[in-house]
Amino acid sequence: MRRLRIESLILPTMALLMLAADQVSKGWVVARLEMGQSVDLASWLAPVFHLTYVTNTGVVFGLLPGMGDLFIIVAAVVVGVLLLYHRHIPPGQVPIRIALGLQLGGALGNLTDRLVRGSVVDFIDLNFWPLERWPVFNLADASIVTGVGLLVLAMLGEQREASQAKETDG
Repeated sequence: MRRLRIESLILPTMALLMLAADQVSKGWVVARLEMGQSVDLASWLAPVFHLTYVTNTGVVFGLLPGMGDLFIIVAAVVVGVLLLYHRHIPPGQVPIRIALGLQLGGALGNLTDRLVRGSVVDFIDLNFWPLERWPVFNLADASIVTGVGLLVLAMLGEQREASQAKETDG
C-alpha cells in the first residue's frame, strides 16, 4: 500500500518540478533579456547554444503560429485527460508516471504562459547539425517531447515483455 501511495506522487511531483523549472527559467529570461536579444552563457558554448528571447503563439517548437486561443483549450483538455488517466495507471508503472508527469508539467508551463502573457516564452536556441536553424524552444517544450519519448519507450518495453511472456507460455 505504501508503494502505491509513493508511486501516486510521482506524476504530480514531476509535473510541479517541471512547471517550476519552466516558469523560473522563463521569468529569468523575461527579466534579463530584451525581446529578440541573444546571449551566450559561455564562450565555449557559443557555437552551438545561445539564449534567445522570443515569443510563440503556436505549439511546440513554433509550429502552427497564431493559434494560441485554440491551444489554451487543447492544453486544458490534455491536462484533464492526463490527470484522469493517472488515476488508472496500475502499480509498478513508474516510467509511465514519469513520462506523464513530464508531459503534464510542460503542458501546464506553456498553458500558464498563454494565460498570463498571451504567448509562450521561448529561449533555448540550439545550432548544430541536425539542429541548424531549429526553432527556439523552452523547458516546457523539452519536457513534453521527453515525456512523449519516454512513454513510447515504456510502451515498447511493455509490448516486448508481453511478447516474450507469450513465447514462454506458448
